Amino acid sequence: MASALTIRKRLEDLTGDDEDGHSLTKSLNALSIMAIGIGGIIGAGIFVLTGTAAANYAGPGVMLSFALGAVACAFVGLCYAELSSLIPVCGSSYTYTYATLGEFFAWIIGWDLVLEYAMGAATVSVGWSGYFVSILRDLGVFLPPQFTNSLGSVVKLADGSTVTGVFNVPAALIVMILTFMLARGTKESATINNVMVLVKLAVVIGFIVIGAFYVDTSHWSPLIPENKGAFGEFGWSGVLRGAGVVFFAYIGFDAVSTAAQEAKNPQTDMPIGILGSLGVCAVLYVLVAAVLTGLIPYGELNVPDPIAKGADAVGMGWFSWPIKIGAIAGLTTVMLVLLYGQSRIFFTMAKDGLLPPIFAKVHPKSGTPYLSQYLIGGCVALIGGLFPISLLGEMVSIGTLFAFILVCGAVIYLRRSDGNAHRPFRVPGVPVIPILGILFCLALMAGLPLDTWLRLFIWMAIGVVIYFVYSRHHSVVQKRAGNAPA
Repeated sequence: MASALTIRKRLEDLTGDDEDGHSLTKSLNALSIMAIGIGGIIGAGIFVLTGTAAANYAGPGVMLSFALGAVACAFVGLCYAELSSLIPVCGSSYTYTYATLGEFFAWIIGWDLVLEYAMGAATVSVGWSGYFVSILRDLGVFLPPQFTNSLGSVVKLADGSTVTGVFNVPAALIVMILTFMLARGTKESATINNVMVLVKLAVVIGFIVIGAFYVDTSHWSPLIPENKGAFGEFGWSGVLRGAGVVFFAYIGFDAVSTAAQEAKNPQTDMPIGILGSLGVCAVLYVLVAAVLTGLIPYGELNVPDPIAKGADAVGMGWFSWPIKIGAIAGLTTVMLVLLYGQSRIFFTMAKDGLLPPIFAKVHPKSGTPYLSQYLIGGCVALIGGLFPISLLGEMVSIGTLFAFILVCGAVIYLRRSDGNAHRPFRVPGVPVIPILGILFCLALMAGLPLDTWLRLFIWMAIGVVIYFVYSRHHSVVQKRAGNAPA
């Protein structure tokens, strides 16, 4: 555990003035930050996992699942607001943890963020593939289902026969295309982001308003289907498991915290931006879930493109296309952000000595960590091609929830170790609010399947081994302090 002195030094390194004149301009207000949050949040969760959670776990009760996930995010969001205003740098929860809980916990959360960013990008790629294949089908182009579905998945054809999936080629292909773009230095401007936010919001709101006229309320009865005898298979436990699955829909609000250094008034802009974007998206999610489960019996929603299926099912063919185009555009930008973020986290960890230097190698022309980007892109493409979206979504959710627990813990620890540090925004009711955040995250994690927990333990165990075998020996901080083992 880092000492208070180490924490102060790390805070000085992170927040000190930039003598080279490279400090960022404070140009963002609360509404701008909220727009960034909405743009980062609305993606595969609402366009894809809503159907998965309704069909497999919660039924129409997926509405309650979204509400439960929003409550958990609200507590965590307050903690992010305090840390982002206390440590106003362009970083991540990895940076916050390094500054507060020390190097080992920073490594743990950095390794865990792979589940959020890399696995998240793989999940989104599968959703993108579903909408892409649907668009091609509308145009009369039918791709072989063996090569548009995950390995081993059984696909039922229109004639009643079945085929077994081999590899999801569109999912892998879009990841590699975006990877090459990022490695070559492609960047999204704020204008493009704002346009994409408007497109996604227009599609979501349009679906809610138009779909509401076609809702059959009998599809909502019962709101919470009877449990089938096993935990998580409908009933209230299904609502809880559904919350753990659709929690993926809220992933992205934590990226808002990286805008703290550019906020005009972090004390008010950051909490408004973070909680405001969460609030807007939570309301939209609940309404989308209500309309979707009112259009189609929940048992038929286990498809990669449930929103488009909802439009098709009630004869809104004219609106199906805007939905699919909006979903494709929205999912593409989310993948870009996740692939970009993963390479930058690895870049930061490599500069700290916790990963091999290859991850910090920058291309002389493009100025990007291109080798890291290619490696990450290749792995994500392979995972997206081989595994189903339900499995990937659960891994992303449990990894992110674990990272959020550490963020809440960091707020409590820093209040005790550096209580006098200036905090432009303070979480009210510490330690109650962070503890509630931890408990809600643990509850959502508890609702996830046992094999998902097992995969998390295996993943984290691999990370711990790597840290003690490699990272601790090459840590820049440990070498400076003379603590690195020989």
